[in-house]
Amino acid sequence: MGRIFGTDGVRGAAGADLTAQLAMDLAVAAVPVLAPAAAASGNLRRPVAVIGRDSRASGDFLEAAVVAGLASSGVDVLRLGIIPTPGVAYLTGALNADFGVVLSASHNPAADNGIKFFGRAGIKLPDDTEDTIEAELHAIRGGAARRCPGGEGSALGFGRVTDAYSANETYLDHLLATLPTTADGQPPLHGLRVVVDCAHGAAYSIGPRALRRAGAEVIAIGAAPDGLNINAGVGSTHLDTLAAAVIEHGADAGLAFDGDADRCLAMDGDGQPLDGDQILAVLAAQLKRRDQLAGNTVVVTVMSNLGFHHAMRESGINVIETPVGDKHVYAAMRDGGYILGGEQSGHIIQMSHATTGDGVLTGLHLLAAVNSGGIPVSAAGKMMTRYPQVLINVRGDKERAMADPALAEAVTAATAKLGDTGRVLLRPSGTEPVIRVMVETEHPDQADQIASELVAAVRLAMS
Repeated sequence: MGRIFGTDGVRGAAGADLTAQLAMDLAVAAVPVLAPAAAASGNLRRPVAVIGRDSRASGDFLEAAVVAGLASSGVDVLRLGIIPTPGVAYLTGALNADFGVVLSASHNPAADNGIKFFGRAGIKLPDDTEDTIEAELHAIRGGAARRCPGGEGSALGFGRVTDAYSANETYLDHLLATLPTTADGQPPLHGLRVVVDCAHGAAYSIGPRALRRAGAEVIAIGAAPDGLNINAGVGSTHLDTLAAAVIEHGADAGLAFDGDADRCLAMDGDGQPLDGDQILAVLAAQLKRRDQLAGNTVVVTVMSNLGFHHAMRESGINVIETPVGDKHVYAAMRDGGYILGGEQSGHIIQMSHATTGDGVLTGLHLLAAVNSGGIPVSAAGKMMTRYPQVLINVRGDKERAMADPALAEAVTAATAKLGDTGRVLLRPSGTEPVIRVMVETEHPDQADQIASELVAAVRLAMS
């Protein structure tokens, strides 16, 4: 068995790669790592875990398997039902749970699913903690004795399982409480007509309700999950659907979430998209105007558009880069005391309000910033100029290719050719046998040409 944790938990085809047995074993393996000793004032107590999921049909049997593994290991389980991933993160802390579990495969199709853990206070697990859980999993599958706290002589007994669906309202109240008050006493989104695409996913209910309570007139699409239609032609990976709805309804803006609603992309009233970089630019400028941008710094990944860097430099805002993955963004923000960061994909972390990317939170704050400035979303989107970016995935032996000196020389030559007008990035995928080739430049034709040359070099290195 190879490493099962990818860049964002354990994912695979439900029932094939991700089976009920694996889900239960993984839950059992997580307990001694995430709740090694639950004690309150010196008296032993059972640890507590919260569990939430998105709308996939496979979530039913996987939730049952995870709950069985946790309860049989002496963990009290609070079931949250269908709720955005960041809602589980928030409620892990708000309900004083020892850890949280999410069942979701984010933007993947309905046939996939995944398991992700949050530590205390809703923090994503570092790689070494995931490695320790994997070691426990290997031991269990190798025949090691399972924990049976409910057996003879146990002081704690088996865990209890409680439906805690009402906690969703606690999360919704939290989202709304983060919004700034307005000078005229109106709700922060008053006067805005907004189309929200919920991807038939985890935010199908809470997303539209949050926007309405914040004062917007809301048209919801992708808000009728049936267990099989999550991300199917809707959501943040299918923005054409949102663009058409914004124009049809004469909306001021559109928001699109992914299946687990930890990311948000936006649309202006003309049907033009705003990616995560543009949203970050708006939020950073708003915080700077209010003198609330900690360290005068924003944290992004190496995939952030060159235009974002230029816009931040012109605004006098510092930028720190991390590897791809919002866990790396979070770590840099935590270590540096920064409060704003994110990814081009729409994972935006607002550390003052959340420990992870939160699509609904991002959408609320983006629209509140625009509305308070009295400007259309299209004007906000033009705060930065997006450089043309070509991204090509090359499938093959990524380890062999990345170790090839000839490929390194090709990257160096391409970088020299672009100079200050662009950049090159080769990145091996964390979950697939793929190398991602990215070229960004002021000149689209040049980006296509250099990307083609690098793709050829990668294929040669893989052969």
